[in-house]
Formats: sequence, structure tokens, C-alpha cells
Amino acid sequence: MMQAKTKTDHVWDVVVIGAGPAGMMAAGRAAEHGRSVLLLEKNPILGKKLLITGGGRCNVTNNKPEIRTMLETYKGNDKFLFSAFSQFGVEDTLHFFNQRGMATKEEAEGRVFPVSNKAQSVWDVLVRYMKEGGVQVQTCAVVSSLSLDITTKHIRIQLKDKTEIKAQSCIVATGGTSRPETGSTGEGFRWLKKIGHTIIDNNFALVPIALKDAWAKKIGGVTLTDIKLTTFQNGEKQEVHKGKLLFTHFGISGPTVLNMSKGIGELVQYGEVMIALDLFPKLDHGALKQKLQTLLIAESNKKLKNTLNKLIPSALVSPILELANVNGETANHSVRREDRIKLVSLMKAIPLNVKGLLGADKAVVSSGGVAPEEVNFKTMQSRLVPNLYITGDALNIDRPSGGYSLQLCWTTGFVAGSSS
Repeated sequence: MMQAKTKTDHVWDVVVIGAGPAGMMAAGRAAEHGRSVLLLEKNPILGKKLLITGGGRCNVTNNKPEIRTMLETYKGNDKFLFSAFSQFGVEDTLHFFNQRGMATKEEAEGRVFPVSNKAQSVWDVLVRYMKEGGVQVQTCAVVSSLSLDITTKHIRIQLKDKTEIKAQSCIVATGGTSRPETGSTGEGFRWLKKIGHTIIDNNFALVPIALKDAWAKKIGGVTLTDIKLTTFQNGEKQEVHKGKLLFTHFGISGPTVLNMSKGIGELVQYGEVMIALDLFPKLDHGALKQKLQTLLIAESNKKLKNTLNKLIPSALVSPILELANVNGETANHSVRREDRIKLVSLMKAIPLNVKGLLGADKAVVSSGGVAPEEVNFKTMQSRLVPNLYITGDALNIDRPSGGYSLQLCWTTGFVAGSSS
């Protein structure tokens, strides 16, 4: 892999726009087929977004090797994705990285990470893959437009510095609009719309949730596991999610919260939204009441505030006592029945009042993009423009947090690189 010097009269076999996960995979795969490949990247370095994904650990995929099971997570897009995933699925991804010396491990909820816990390991494999194939790279290459030469059928790529690049095939791997500081600013959608593609309005699919509750912001850093979150609007139950929650200085985050965010984003347009946090989803009110009572009897002479931390995280003790309007200085043997009932009810449904979603700067992925009906997923080729291929986050395909977005990139990038 080397830095390319562009010749305006040269026609590349394949030009890939964007050095994210899909772009790097596509470029390496096309070069592996003996094609002359140029990779254009607007940043000074490759894979800027890849290096920060998963908190810098890079959640490579989710271990769902059965194709139909995996595709169930892509909410209604399984009919489009089946042919692509049949060519390159989860097992293929693991084999791709493992055989190139990057060991992987599986963590909670099927998430797969490099054993090194470093996104750099993933980056190293992809860069080596491209180098072995002879991919040439042009960094700081800002694309301003795409067009089709009707006579030659070549794709013409205009750069901001007025340089024109010609290609027999072009793979668009520019991503969506999440994490704009990495270069994902959505300009690819403008080019694709101009040449006839339908672009579904972009919104941020996986983002943390801001809360109104001052107490919640004071316990930033506290993580809760095995909890249940139920969304309500106007007193009506909307959605239920179980998993982990992380309190932050602005509200809540974590995998479970991220996966709720799109639904909440839609709800807040129509009124106030409240999330009920259940600290003990495996216990009903009666069982939790008995658990609390047993604890109070065992430590009957201690103060309530000094005993509750045996049941819930210490950081939550003061907020729960305050929300329940119960005096934490009360000796356990003197805690009234009605106060025990209030505490149990609260621990089963702590109200978290939604302020809104954080913006694009905190988005993990974005929804919106090219309508999937306009892409042939057997090849990732545009159904509207010959020799144009569209991959990864540039497609309007929603997916949850947990390795699904990167798997979409590996799959579509590989298929596009194989077909172009």
C-alpha cells in the first residue's frame, strides 16, 4: 500500500471513497482479485472512526453465526441482506481476522472483541490486507462530486482541488453522519442524491439519553447490570429493555440505553417521556419486600441509610431515600411499613425523566441513507448507476449496538470488493 500520485488520464479499475471499515475491507478484497485499486480518504490518516469504535476496543461483530438469527436484528431489512450475508457472514469475519493473526474473544450478549482490547489490532489487519494487494492510497482527498460518463461508462470523481479521477467501478464507503469529527459528515448522501438515489432523512440511531433529573447527573460513572428499563409516555407503556445502564454527567448511556434511543427520539417529538428503572427485574414486589425486611431485621439497630447499600449501589441510597421521602437516619427496627412499601415501589420503578437525545457528536451509528430497494445486495451495486457500489453506513439500515454495525460494514465491503 502506498500513497498514490493521481494521473488525470489514468483509469483505475476500482476507486473506493472512504477509509472506514467497509472501505478498507472493500479495497483489500478488490485488490485481492487483481484489480488496480485507489482508496480516497478525506482525513490525513486511515480508519479514524474505526480506531475509536467500541471505546477504542472495537466490537468487531456479534457471535450469531446462523444467518437468519443474525438478520433478525436488522429490523425488517433481512430480505435485502440475506444474499450479502450468505457470501460473507459472522463466521467469515472471525475467520478473516483470526487467520491474519488477530485473536478474538466473546463477551456479554455475544459481543466479539480483539483479545488485545485494542481497535488498533483491527486496523493493523486491514492495513496489512490492503498493502498485500497493492492498494494505493490518497489521503486528504476531499471528494466534491460523482458523475457517470455516458460514453465510456466510467465513474468520474471530482476532488475539491479540481482533480478528476476516473474509474471503471466506484465503491462509496463514506459512512453516515455519526461522529462528524472523524469525517462522517454525510457528504456522500449529497453526491448520491444528485445522481438519482433516494436518501432517507438521516437521524441518530444510537445515542446516549439526556435526563432532567439532577440527582442522576451527580452519580456519573455508576454502572448497573441486569436492570430493566420501561419507557412511558402519557402514562402508557411503550417499550421494555433489559441489560446494562451507565449513569453519566448528562444522563444515561450504555448498550441497553443506546438501543432504546431511536424509539425515544421518536416519542419525545410528541410529549414528555419517562423511563422507569427496575433495579430488581427478577423479583416481584412481594419478593423484594421480603428481601428488604430480612435485611432490616438482620441489622435492626443500624440506620436505614447505612443498610440499604447492602441491597443497592451506595451511590443510589441517598437519591432513593430522597425520592421516596423516607428519613435515612431512622433505625431499621423503626422503619414504618408504608416507608418499606415506598422504597420497594421505587426500587422497582425509579423515574428517569427524559430531556432528549444527545447530538451527532455522541452518536454511535446513524440511521438514514440510501434506500435499500435501490441496491442489489448480491453485489452491492446501485440499481440506478452502473458500476457504482454502496456499502456500510451509507445504507438506510437500522441496527442495534453490539457489533452489528461493523458486521454490516465487513459484509457489504467484502461483497462490493468481490463484485466491482
